[in-house]
Amino acid sequence: MRSLATYLVEILEANGVDTVFGIPGVHTVDLYRGLENSGIRHITPRHEQGAGFMADGYARVTGRPGVCFIITGPGMTNIATAMGQAYGDSIPMLVISSVNSIGEMGSGRGHLHELKDQSALVGGVCAFSHTILSIHELEPVLARAYALFAAGRPRPVHIEIPVGLLNADASSMPAARRFALPQRPSPPAGAGTLIATRLAAARRPLIVAGGGAIGAASAIRSLAERLGAPVLMTVNARGVLAGDHPLAVPLTGDAPAVSELLKNSDATLALGTEFGPTDFGDRLPVAGLPGWLARADLDAEQLMRGLRADLPLLADARLTAEAVLEALPQALPGSTGGEIAHAARREVEAGMNPVLSAGLRLLDTLTQAFPDAVIAGDSTQPVYAGCTAFGAARPASFFCSATGFGTLGYALPAAIGAALGAPGRPVFGLVGDGGLLFTIGEMASATEAKTSIRLILWNNAGYGEIKTYMVNAGVKPMGVDIHTPDFEPIARGFGWSWRKVSSLGEFIAALAVPTPGNEVLEIGEAAFTASVSGSDA
Repeated sequence: MRSLATYLVEILEANGVDTVFGIPGVHTVDLYRGLENSGIRHITPRHEQGAGFMADGYARVTGRPGVCFIITGPGMTNIATAMGQAYGDSIPMLVISSVNSIGEMGSGRGHLHELKDQSALVGGVCAFSHTILSIHELEPVLARAYALFAAGRPRPVHIEIPVGLLNADASSMPAARRFALPQRPSPPAGAGTLIATRLAAARRPLIVAGGGAIGAASAIRSLAERLGAPVLMTVNARGVLAGDHPLAVPLTGDAPAVSELLKNSDATLALGTEFGPTDFGDRLPVAGLPGWLARADLDAEQLMRGLRADLPLLADARLTAEAVLEALPQALPGSTGGEIAHAARREVEAGMNPVLSAGLRLLDTLTQAFPDAVIAGDSTQPVYAGCTAFGAARPASFFCSATGFGTLGYALPAAIGAALGAPGRPVFGLVGDGGLLFTIGEMASATEAKTSIRLILWNNAGYGEIKTYMVNAGVKPMGVDIHTPDFEPIARGFGWSWRKVSSLGEFIAALAVPTPGNEVLEIGEAAFTASVSGSDA
């Protein structure tokens, strides 16, 4: 007999799934019966939140959906936080769970793992949640999910299957097949020419790139260079232009330089950005930009949120950039865009406090040593510095949980997912001592998966950013000076190597020494910041 669970695995494999993240449970054993004879690799995290963060990191470096197998009830409540981060950042994630059998779900009788309404519970952190009630529903619902990932705004999708249905006979169903999927929408005829005309005539043209533009990097670079236009990149768009490109503006937050760029531009093209407050602070003008604005996005509702555009386009960022590029004249007058970009970066970096300056130097040093590196960041001081002014070398090489949903504990499992998705690239996690304790058990998962991750542990013995915020707000710090363990024996106990780094010079030297397997580079905030300040003196 070919069970529904086996049929599910066959469909996933036919559509390119090579890795699944999950923790087996009594409600999902039939899914694992289906995995047994497939070519899909299974990775076992130590918590379902870790499974979701791993799937997130995997999806970011591969461009394919990260897939999770999750048990009913506590498995779904555990993964909800990771789904929330992926939802906020528009990351494709396919969460397949069990649910209590028909006649048991929502009964209130206290069945194992029973929730009042599991689908409704996760409905707020996914594009849609669907309960399979028939073997005939499975393929159409999976096709719907893959269509969203391919041509829409790619957010998590949740599909739940009643336990009693997993082993149903699906022998009558056709052979699993690769889905024929819709293409992303192109801009309407004439839109490229209209935008090109506006940008070419502008004295100070500007391009704003968001996370939805990472697949448009080549076209955006050509477009920016022909126009001489700065490219303002949100956190999720870092690397669309390499950080050292003269037109790159990897800045976010409340920096005056960011709002000045937007306000002074007489023609702006925004690609795949929601103009969210965690990227732009509170400095966006409520009434819109003084200059002309075109926005391209895959989400029609999002086009009407935030800054209203003179030309809103329900269109793919890459296709829009290519249409504009094709309509632009080959030769345009010289522009001061490079000078504007350089001045904006210099202004922001000059206003950083010593801790953030040290964090930015750490990231710059890391990228210089490993231009091909993937850096997965948590909510920690050096990552905040990176969000403010770090220019990554290539798209999807710097991502973090410090914007959008803003979770803690993301960096380690996301780095594991990235390492599994991009095995040929050096992968770093950047996490604080407080954030690491949220998901420290995933160090065991990394050892088991035989990854080679270097985890940079920024240790300030507590929740340093929150403590600073409390002090600045006139609130007596409370709950932020937490017990910090000795991480060396913990790391070694998980099978990781460990090294303490106290200065920028030691950090550079440590990076130069290849280490097989997984390694923790622990950095004391105070000593490292002092060493950077001394080197800048």
